[in-house]
Amino acid sequence: MEVHADQAFVLQVNLVLSGKKVLVTRKNAVTRKTGRQLMEYFKGQRKIFDLPLHLKGTTFQKKVWSALARIPYGESRSYGEIAEEIQNPKACRAVGMANHRNPFMIIIPCHRVIGASKKLVGYAPGIKYQEWLLDFESKARARSTAGGCE
Repeated sequence: MEVHADQAFVLQVNLVLSGKKVLVTRKNAVTRKTGRQLMEYFKGQRKIFDLPLHLKGTTFQKKVWSALARIPYGESRSYGEIAEEIQNPKACRAVGMANHRNPFMIIIPCHRVIGASKKLVGYAPGIKYQEWLLDFESKARARSTAGGCE
C-alpha cells in the first residue's frame, strides 16, 4: 500500500503490487495511523477504518464512495445495488467509473463491488487481487464469528 497524506488528512491510498509493505510519502501522525490501521486490516484485526480522509471528487463520486464505505466487511454489493442505494438506479456504469476513481483503496472498499451476476467484472489492480481481498475478508469474518456467542 502507498499512503499519501498531509498533516491533517489522508489524500490517497494506492495498492502497490510490488510487496506487502505500507509505503508513505511523508511520515507524520496521519500516515502512521493509516499505516497502523492498514496493517491491522491485513492481520484480520480491523474491519472498519477510522481515518481523516480528504475526499476530492464530484458530488456523484462522493455519494458512491459513501455507499461503498457502508458495505459491511466480508460482504459485497453489485454496481446496480449501489446505484439503487444512492437513488440513481440507472447509473450502474457511472457507479463503476466512480468506483474505478476511488482514491482510497481498501479504506473505501471498492473491492466489495461486483457484477450483478455475482462475478468479478473489474478491479483497477486486477481481478485476482479483488478475489484475494474478498476471500480474505470472508475467511476472517467466518473466523471471528465461528464458535463465538453473539
